[in-house]
Amino acid sequence: MDMSKNTFGLIVGNRGFFPDHLAKSGREEMIATLERSGYGVVCPAPEDTKHGAVETRAEARKCADLFRSTAAEIGGIIVTLPNFGDERGVAETIRMANLNVPVLVQAFPDTASKMTIADRRDSFCGKMSACNNLSQYRIPFSLTTLHTEAPSSAEFARDMAWFSAVCRVVNGMRNLRVGAIGARPSAFNTVRYSEKILEANGITIEPIDLSEIFGRIARMKDDDPAAQAKLAAIQNYVSTAGIPVEALLKMAKLGAVIDKWMADNELLVSAVQCWTSMEEYFGVVPCTVMSMMSDGLSSSACEVDIPGVLGMHALRLATGTPSALLDWNNNYGDDPNKAVCFHCSNLPKHFFADVRMDFQEIIAGTVGKLNTFGTCVGRVKESPMSFARFSTSDVTGKVRGYVGVGRFTGDPLETFGGAGVVEIQKMQDLLRYICEQGFEHHVAANLDESGAAAVYEASTRYLGWDVYWHK
Repeated sequence: MDMSKNTFGLIVGNRGFFPDHLAKSGREEMIATLERSGYGVVCPAPEDTKHGAVETRAEARKCADLFRSTAAEIGGIIVTLPNFGDERGVAETIRMANLNVPVLVQAFPDTASKMTIADRRDSFCGKMSACNNLSQYRIPFSLTTLHTEAPSSAEFARDMAWFSAVCRVVNGMRNLRVGAIGARPSAFNTVRYSEKILEANGITIEPIDLSEIFGRIARMKDDDPAAQAKLAAIQNYVSTAGIPVEALLKMAKLGAVIDKWMADNELLVSAVQCWTSMEEYFGVVPCTVMSMMSDGLSSSACEVDIPGVLGMHALRLATGTPSALLDWNNNYGDDPNKAVCFHCSNLPKHFFADVRMDFQEIIAGTVGKLNTFGTCVGRVKESPMSFARFSTSDVTGKVRGYVGVGRFTGDPLETFGGAGVVEIQKMQDLLRYICEQGFEHHVAANLDESGAAAVYEASTRYLGWDVYWHK
């Protein structure tokens, strides 16, 4: 699905003994509002059904047929109720279309001065009946912030931005293909996960051993066009002053090989083995290559943390901006609501106030400085943020997780790697929850606080995952 189209199927509810001229004007108003906001709309025409709305089963069938014929374009369904609406017609349309996409239910507000039989909507009441039927039909749905909202209202504009993000997350997580590059580091039991649980949720893991990556690099000549193009991209991406040419060429070949493997296997995101095989047997860290992938919206997590990259990808889908994987790493002084988030680091350039390439100070003590060039070092810029963590539970057989919001602050911090001070309300409660529930020390972050709400709605209501929203 091309989610850049942001196209929605529109069901206009109608009920004949209510003023059906409201269905006509309501349909026109809703379509105009959506198109002004840049959304595409698929809806029956007035010549196809009465006023282009849905009331009877025959009209429901026509609308469902239209939706199925354009299924590849439709990212979600909007149910709009300009009057009471036919509760069965709405539910039967969605059931017969069988698109398995998110559904938003919206109802028009009545005007206190227009409550006669000629103009009264009763959408306030009809929305309850429509939702009751959707529940009976086991069709999951989302609701607008207010029970009734005019399409022209600021509230509906915000709700559409949120619902559009929900649709991107749901459709983007289903049938996702993830590259697992290398084995899980033996010292990191914390990043264990179940491939089978993820497969049951429509997420496929495609593994490749580091020996294959290194073998393909060994066959690549220094003047290979793909390697030289990646070398130029690296040098344009981040300051490489003081980095040996040999190390830069190794990074370029690594990036070129990974790019081709992912393209050949239709993989969108990845998780990469690092500690310490990459450094000992190849001689660089993969951080810059991974940073570039994440910055280009193809999220990449270290330590083969597959559930970690799922959190990155979900937030990226919600916001349209790069995500990073960080450690919940240190307390920050005596403030219980602040902590240091850190990685050594492969953070996307989008996260940094300033960034340069350097060597990896932690691993250098073990494998030597010359084998650890390639980290992206800098301070995370001040910004609101959202965070997410997913994990697989072999006990319940489900995906679980948590989401929330906070902000990266400008508090002083002298350290190495990529780091920032994060402030989260009731953070001690969050940390207790993480520990009591046995979650990992990694967390995905995104510099847009809107991501958490969309990821929560998508994961709990439509993907069926057990997710806690920290508030």
